[in-house]
Amino acid sequence: MTLITQTTHPPDMQGPHSVPGMAPAAPDWLRVDDAYAAHMQRRLALLEDQRADVLWLEPAALEAAREVLDEALALLPALGFGRLGTAVICPDGRAVEVDRADPLGTLGTLGQLVQEDICILIKRGAERVLAGAVLCFPASWRLAEKAGRPLTGIHSSVAEYDAVLARRVQRLFDGVRAGTPLWRYNRLWYEDAELHQPRSTHAPHRIEPDRAAAPFIRSERQCVLRT
Repeated sequence: MTLITQTTHPPDMQGPHSVPGMAPAAPDWLRVDDAYAAHMQRRLALLEDQRADVLWLEPAALEAAREVLDEALALLPALGFGRLGTAVICPDGRAVEVDRADPLGTLGTLGQLVQEDICILIKRGAERVLAGAVLCFPASWRLAEKAGRPLTGIHSSVAEYDAVLARRVQRLFDGVRAGTPLWRYNRLWYEDAELHQPRSTHAPHRIEPDRAAAPFIRSERQCVLRT
């Protein structure tokens, strides 16, 4: 199983047809920063009001989701989280009950604990398929349109993601080893600071604002790891 996480962080540049800026990451792929409380307030609202838009899991991927939850729980104490019985005490003082039984509840627990969005990819045949995600802060894509699709299908609307880049990304994913995650940055320009930016592939092409005048630069720190 391959896992992708993303959270906001300073930007990096990348070139066409290159494997997109990947570098070795530290084992602690989760982070807590000074935006934690504000990010979590927005995430909790989305999980409450738009649950079907931000949370999805194939029933067959439940064990994979439990693995991800256990991996995350092992890292949380070093990030300022505590435990009280079966609940996790978050840095903002909230108590979150850990749910390993309900398929959606497993990823939903993660969505209530950490700032990162988490996507689960499972290899089926020659490609990896998006088998589950808690995706509160998409950058111009919709989970419902990508759920259950392979990487090439997920990136079908990205002009730069051609056959050459697809093969390189596939080789990169095949080479990821447990305990040695990779990371990359990207960046996009937006007219507002809203992090929940879903956009249908059927909508007109997103026109980026003028980069010199754009009021907001959004950057995602994306980690790729295998469990």
